[in-house]
Amino acid sequence: MAKTKNIAIRGAGVVGLWQALTLARRGHKVTLCERSPVPFAHGCSLYAGAMLAPNCEKETAELIVRELGRRGLALWLATYPGAVANGTLVVALKRDRAELDRFARLTEGHRRLSPEELAAAEPALIDRFAGALYYAEEGHLSPEPALHFLLEQAQAAGADVRFGEGEVPADADLIIDCRGLAAKDRLPNLRGVRGERIVVKSREVNLSRPVRLLHPRFPLYVVPWGDGVYMIGATVIESEETGPISVRSALDLLSAAYALDPAFAEAEIVLQGAGARPAFPDNRPRIMVERRYIYVNGLYRHGFLLAPVLAELAAEFIETGATDPEVFVADSR
Repeated sequence: MAKTKNIAIRGAGVVGLWQALTLARRGHKVTLCERSPVPFAHGCSLYAGAMLAPNCEKETAELIVRELGRRGLALWLATYPGAVANGTLVVALKRDRAELDRFARLTEGHRRLSPEELAAAEPALIDRFAGALYYAEEGHLSPEPALHFLLEQAQAAGADVRFGEGEVPADADLIIDCRGLAAKDRLPNLRGVRGERIVVKSREVNLSRPVRLLHPRFPLYVVPWGDGVYMIGATVIESEETGPISVRSALDLLSAAYALDPAFAEAEIVLQGAGARPAFPDNRPRIMVERRYIYVNGLYRHGFLLAPVLAELAAEFIETGATDPEVFVADSR
């Protein structure tokens, strides 16, 4: 059995919580420190769509994201009862059929559905689309309940979680920095990628799985969070600004949602806002080791998908020294 260590973790977003849970369950002494006195008040975790979609991500992400994402999806499904494995649908309006063909070429793990098969899978999407791509092995979850679950499970496993404390204990053997964009004070090549989203509630909309609408100008995804609540997202803007979304983005997102299902016109807007995702110039995740300090950062648009497997990789490194050259770097600065 590996020797247990006294490990401090900075940042209690989805990345830090998975680190704390994984290491505490392995018997290490874990202290998780979060500068905000209110759980999840800072950072981008609450603004995530939380789609667990490694095959769909192959459209724009590098191969390593899909490979790690498959393991991340498996860890979520094995750990969190609220994770739903109901697949992903990708659709395009009839005039945008070429977008669907392009997406099919760039991804894998899908089955093409005819318009009739699409209507059987999601009756709300009847008649308007040139078929669909169905990624049966993918999943999704609602971010806030998942974050609270991870927090509770980490504490149950023995992690000492301290909100309102930005500094870590001085006697820690190792420090793991999971602060996302806040770590730019030490990682100057981090950048923020703004993601805006709108959360609505509707009695008329009835979707059972995430749906991605392909569009040449503003692609969209809609994620069902249960009880008639849907997340509509998300923009990808090179900016570190958070806060309220812009009028342009709101118009684009809501217009695309209406095109997906006109029943969204009567939905109630319950939340809106934007988070800034942390990313390195190549949009690849990194685990950076610098003596007794480890950075886990740069998860870009794949925070929920990759957080579990990066926690697993960090734990293996701490206990055995094993590294994956696709993820570990000595110093990214």
